[in-house]
Amino acid sequence: MIDTRSALVLFSGGQDSTTCLAWALHRFEHVETIAFDYRQRHRIELDQRLVVLTEIRRRFPQWAAKLGDDHFIDMGVLGQISDTSLTRETAFEIEQDGLPNSFVPGRNLLFFTFAAAVAWRRGIRQLVGGMCETDFSGYPDCRDNTIKSLQVTLNLGMDRSFVLQTPLMWLDKAETWALADELGGAALVDILLQHTHTCYQAERGPLHAWGHGCGECPACALRKRGFEIWKSAG
Repeated sequence: MIDTRSALVLFSGGQDSTTCLAWALHRFEHVETIAFDYRQRHRIELDQRLVVLTEIRRRFPQWAAKLGDDHFIDMGVLGQISDTSLTRETAFEIEQDGLPNSFVPGRNLLFFTFAAAVAWRRGIRQLVGGMCETDFSGYPDCRDNTIKSLQVTLNLGMDRSFVLQTPLMWLDKAETWALADELGGAALVDILLQHTHTCYQAERGPLHAWGHGCGECPACALRKRGFEIWKSAG
């Protein structure tokens, strides 16, 4: 039986996936999480995600009661076949085709496919991901049309009625900060600042106004700029 009251969140431990987790906890009665180790350079996010889960349980008892199992998928083969700046010690740059070399081909397609396989077994219908087309790095597998097409394919191929939820799809980073504030107030914003990891360089270092990170990589640049715009608007 497919349970429409439950959700499975693609949860990396970054700003976007943590905001999506809060979004799901606000809406569904039971929420599970799933993460993928594809030998990413910033694998520290896999450690931070456990810290974030602990902090959410501690600071939001009403959400802690809804949090279910956490699933961890070893997807090292993706790192083996990928030649990108997220899986190799390579400088971040734009390729001749206009895509950043941080693009890992097939990553989000595989993430949702594996998540759907877990959800199929768990009887979960709602799959939640932090893909965004408004304020992103140009990844084609983050586009709304890609996700909609994938939903059709998964439902046909697995004979289920999955719903792929992307609550950040049309939000820029400033609006993502605002959404987190709306969902969990200062406590959730503090978790985002102190414990989530977004930096491609795996840099924790000192805590900046916008969180930890190198401040220079594409992920940090988006996060920092979004935070500054959000704060100035408030």
